[in-house]
Order: sequence, then structure tokens, then C-alpha cells
Amino acid sequence: MKGITELLRAIEAGERRAAEELLQLVYDELRRLAAAKMAREAPGHTLQPTALVHEAWLRLGGDQQPAWQNRRHFFGAAAEAMRRVLIDSARRKRAVRHGGELERVNVDAPGLEIGEAGSADYVLDVHEALDRLAAEDARKAELVKLRYFAGMSLEESAAVLEISERTAKRDWAYARAWLGEAIEKMRA
Repeated sequence: MKGITELLRAIEAGERRAAEELLQLVYDELRRLAAAKMAREAPGHTLQPTALVHEAWLRLGGDQQPAWQNRRHFFGAAAEAMRRVLIDSARRKRAVRHGGELERVNVDAPGLEIGEAGSADYVLDVHEALDRLAAEDARKAELVKLRYFAGMSLEESAAVLEISERTAKRDWAYARAWLGEAIEKMRA
């Protein structure tokens, strides 16, 4: 990841090719994170990791990148952009005109079980609860965005947030418990 900060400064200085160079430098990392995230989605998800990265890149500004302060700022914004793409996708899936009132059933699964963790409703519940967590503790919410929506590991997230892995583990445990309780209350 060396060179990201320099490229971010070059973009801020108005160098035309810097945004293209930044994309080339971070594309594989963003694609890996998107693939990890998409692997945890429900079967039958139509959004592919490459499409997620491309849509997130466009939402970040494409070739007209804003003034990024540093690597943390960029990857935080990338996680938020991926989150928004996934939320929009979940909302589209849930829309009645797209069959949102129908339940998707995997006929190959034993007992016709439906996996909830990657469902559109679950993603939207996490999104809503995450907004509440952000009002209470922004750093923990940012960690959840990096882990859940961008698919970063705990170690990668800690590096981006510039906190120790131990702090990241504590924050992650707290955020998961907090979100779990919040989602449970929303569904009650």
C-alpha cells in the first residue's frame, strides 16, 4: 500500500493521472475486500465483486477524486461507498415490483432453509442499527463498516483506523453485541 498517500496528495494538487494511478494501486485490494464481502452474502446475490468495486469507485468520484486526507480517509470512504451500494441493492431486491414480498427458497438446501445473514432485510437492519451506533460511537461504527461492508480483516481494519489490534478486537466485540441487540429490538 505504499504510495497511496503520495497519490492522494497528487490528486489534491490536480495531477490528472494520479486518480488513474490510485485506482491501479488499490484496485486489487478493493476487489479482494469486495470478494470477501460478497462470499458472505446470501446465495443468489446478483451483485458481483467487480461490479461492487466499480460502483464504489464511481461513488467515490471516479477520475474526479475529492481531496483525501490520508489512507484512512480513503479506505473509510471506500467502505462507506460499498455499504451504500449494498444498501441500494438490498432496497431494490426488497421492492415489491422486484418480488420483494416473495421469499427466496433454495431447493437444494436441506429442509428448504433460508440463510438470513446475507438477506436484503438483514443488510438493511444492519444499516439502520449502524446509523444508531455511529451516533453513539463513530469509531466502532467505522470499524463495522470496514469489517462488514468492505470485508476487511480485523488487522486490516485496525491499520486503516490507526488503532491497535487489541483495541479493534474490543471494539468489534462491543459493536457486534450492540448491533445484535439493536437488531433484535427492531425486529420485536
